[in-house]
Amino acid sequence: TLEEELDPFGSYTITFDGNDYKVNMPNVFSTDSFEAEFTYTGSDLGAVWTPEKTTFRVWAPLADEVYVNLYESGDASAEDLIDSLPMTEDVNGTWVLEAEGDRNGVYYTYTTVTGDEVREACDPYARTTGVNGDRAMVIDLDSTDPAGWENDVNPHAGEKITDAVIYELHMRDFSADASSGIENVGKYLQFTEKGTKTAGGAVTGIDYLKELGITHVHILPMYDFGSVDETTGGYNWGYDPKNYNVPEGSYSTDPYNGAVRVGEVKQMVQSLHNEGISVVMDVVYNHVQSGEDFCFNRLVPGYFSRINENGSYSNGSGCGNDTASERSMVRKYIVDSVCYWADEYHMDGFRFDLVGLLDVDTVNAIVEEVHKTHPDVIFYGEGWTMTTNVTKTNMVMATQTNSAQTPGFAYFNDKIRDGLKGGVFNDMETGYISGGSGGSFEVAKAFTADSAWCKSPAQTINYASCHDNLTLFDKLQKSRSDASREDLIRMNNLAAAIYMTSQGVPFMQAGEEMLRTKVNADGSFNSNSYHSGDEVNSIKWSDLEKEEYQQVLEYYKGLIAFRKEHGVLRLDDAQAVQEHVSRVESVPQNVLAFYLTGGVENETAEEMFVIFNANPEAAEVTLPAGGWSVYINGETAGTQALEGVSGKVSVAPISAMVLIQDDSVPVVEQPASEEDGQDENAPAVSEPTEKESVNIVLIGVVCAVVLAVVGAVLIVLGKGKRNKK
Repeated sequence: TLEEELDPFGSYTITFDGNDYKVNMPNVFSTDSFEAEFTYTGSDLGAVWTPEKTTFRVWAPLADEVYVNLYESGDASAEDLIDSLPMTEDVNGTWVLEAEGDRNGVYYTYTTVTGDEVREACDPYARTTGVNGDRAMVIDLDSTDPAGWENDVNPHAGEKITDAVIYELHMRDFSADASSGIENVGKYLQFTEKGTKTAGGAVTGIDYLKELGITHVHILPMYDFGSVDETTGGYNWGYDPKNYNVPEGSYSTDPYNGAVRVGEVKQMVQSLHNEGISVVMDVVYNHVQSGEDFCFNRLVPGYFSRINENGSYSNGSGCGNDTASERSMVRKYIVDSVCYWADEYHMDGFRFDLVGLLDVDTVNAIVEEVHKTHPDVIFYGEGWTMTTNVTKTNMVMATQTNSAQTPGFAYFNDKIRDGLKGGVFNDMETGYISGGSGGSFEVAKAFTADSAWCKSPAQTINYASCHDNLTLFDKLQKSRSDASREDLIRMNNLAAAIYMTSQGVPFMQAGEEMLRTKVNADGSFNSNSYHSGDEVNSIKWSDLEKEEYQQVLEYYKGLIAFRKEHGVLRLDDAQAVQEHVSRVESVPQNVLAFYLTGGVENETAEEMFVIFNANPEAAEVTLPAGGWSVYINGETAGTQALEGVSGKVSVAPISAMVLIQDDSVPVVEQPASEEDGQDENAPAVSEPTEKESVNIVLIGVVCAVVLAVVGAVLIVLGKGKRNKK
């Protein structure tokens, strides 16, 4: 029995039978009354600098007092406090302070006093920080802009998401190997270095990306993450956020100066843009490195995260905590953060880690707000379904199965990934390309953007490998240890040919195009190399000095170039796919074939025929009528015709073949079968082309006339016997 009403935000314990039990009331933050009173909608959270003054505003609705602590340096171990200034309580739970004078370069933190509890924290809205992200820094952002920054634009503005070819890389992996020839190893500035090569003359670095032909480079987390000590360096993928709006310091040339990391990211983006490459940022808003220590939760304990009834953090992410995106100020924070990266750093896309832990309203708000000023920014993420303790009722999560409710957001398609090579959680399982049974169904469905969870090509990210799990070549080596190296390479290339010609958005892991492998010291393959270091993870550029690897690279280049030249491979509407892409049924076992028609934007071909043969022997396939030019086969891919064929074609073992209808190719007459004059392997295509329809009508007219004449003659002769056929 309570003597007085409890403060719903207070900290209480119950003592019973000699034991103390903490009382938790985490969902008070999610009530309508709390959000009505404490939702701040302004755009000035954080430290807003001008030469005359800096205005600090922080959201801390539970605090009794709040202070801004000013420091000389960004090193949290240094005892160099300049002053601690009291803030004034303002609207909707915010506190504000105007500090006179030019404060550019001054470091700061906030201190909240709530009852007897005193907490110091970095600013959640910090634009940059000192070393290791413990102290925020006031910054004149304009002073960090490289020359010409005002003219920097997305080189793929105006294009559809299905026009993208995405290349995923890690900052250190790209340059850490000694053969890279890159000076700024693991730094933002590596992408400003032109002319880098291996000792044997193989092109590396940003020149390599341009020659490869990809449109977007997807960079694994480069916001400030907590797993690497910026004073000593180290290796981690970075899926452990510490400060969302701050670039990671270990990738800068000076982690102690908060302005350096900001300027160097801008130089990186500008350099990539100048080479025609857009930049996608990998973001992790679904969890933080430490729920207890995250700056937002230090200022407002428990608000940013979902907390179970027993006081523990909800852990659907498997990383210790889940973000409460359904709460208004968390949603605002995420939307503000993504908009900030798009505005300040000119980011062209965002890949969301475990986005299935965020709600659809938050995801749609992100897309809507960013697209108001940056309509060409692309969005995609991991829409896996996971269990999480959402703090409001009737929340819909941003998963694959709910993709129709987030129309501007795409999701990774694990159906094509596992259909191609076998499930990623069973290293020994095989898929369509590696001799497995059952994968062809998912591959065929994905080719037409018709996987069970999604019906729009603009929402499916098609891939065979990414940073998670075994690399594509390692998966093939492990699951098919009985196969020859030649056949393993054929499998690798067939996988690429499939996802590069499928409807949707092609995505590839850096190095897949040079048979990337991750091998541990004991010779085993590494399937989770998030902190395994450079030796395991780095791209071995010197491999490109060998003909075998160069051939694979050239094949990938050709696939990318072919896709970019043909609009029918890049449709962004489900209805258009239904009208222009159909599966051919009458083909040999383990062969997939598709018939595509032109008449769409950026497509010059009238007809296209795509064949995939997963068999260890050649397969004979009957082509639609007319002459055809081969542009892709098992050895070569590109935008130049390789040979002309008609009638039937032999598709090499474990390979792809892509042909374009070509009237200049001589047509070879095919012998009819004895039974009914039709080859049993002739492709059954769902719809004829316009030209074929006209021909069918003309043939019908001629046949009708001939039959009429013959019939009249037979009647006259009194021999009106009917031909059985």
